[in-house]
Order: sequence, then structure tokens, then C-alpha cells
Amino acid sequence: MPGKLRSRGRDDSARFSTATRLRVLGEQTAERVYRSQNKRQARRSRLTGRAALLALVVCTLVVALAYPIRQYVSQRGEIADLQRQQQEAKDRVDRLRDEKARWQDDAYAEQRIRERLHMVMPGETGYVVPDARSTAAERAEQGETDRPWYSNVWDGVDKADRAN
Repeated sequence: MPGKLRSRGRDDSARFSTATRLRVLGEQTAERVYRSQNKRQARRSRLTGRAALLALVVCTLVVALAYPIRQYVSQRGEIADLQRQQQEAKDRVDRLRDEKARWQDDAYAEQRIRERLHMVMPGETGYVVPDARSTAAERAEQGETDRPWYSNVWDGVDKADRAN
């Protein structure tokens, strides 16, 4: 349009008066100002007051829920541990029931007693084969439960004799 304002033709109707030119220039300037303000507002309007409030509410919820969620997760871990311990206890009870049932059988009880106490039935000959690799000192260091019962009795007699 500025080109049209400056073009001077022979036609008087194509000519503008100064007031008309100023009015047109004012409209063009106002249009440019409004366009630049709209662009600034478009750039600036990315974070509105509502968005800021929403962000504040979300942050508040995250902070408020952080501790309960942490407690929930830790309690779920504790529950899993307790369930595992409960299952282990049930398994142990089952094993002990089975062992008790085996001990109710006289043949099993007799076998375990003969093995543990090195007992023999009348008419049988019992043999105790010491470990060839172990020395007398090592045998003395063995725990009382690892040795035959009669060794423990004899050691008790020896200790009683030495005490007096």
C-alpha cells in the first residue's frame, strides 16, 4: 500500500489527501503493533496462571504421597519376608512330623539306636574301626557328640581320677 500512496498518477481520484494518508499509515501501524503484541502474547502464554497452579498442585501431591508410598513399599517387603519365614516354618514342621512318624516305627528306632550307641544284639560281634589317619590327640579334640558314648564315659572317669 505504501507504493500506492506514493504513486502519482494524472488521475486526481488516485491521489490521497494528507489526512487520508495519515489515517492509512495509522491503521497500518496499529495493525503492526497488534500483530507484534499477539506474537508476544502467543510466546508468553505458554505458562499461564492455571498451568502454574496445576504444577504447584502436582508437586504438592508428589511430596505428600512420597512418604506413604515409601512406607507401603517397605511394608510389602516385610510381608514378603514374613511369608517366606512362615513357609520355612511350615516346611520344618512337616519334616519334624515325618521324623516323628519314622521314630514311631520300632525297626527304625532300633537301627538308629544301634548306630548311634554302637550296640550289638546278643550273638553278634561288634567292631569299631578307628580312623587310621587320626591320632589320639585329634580323637581327644573331637566333640563329645562325635565320639561313641563309651569314650565319653571313660574320659569322665579319667577326669574324675585326676581331680582328686
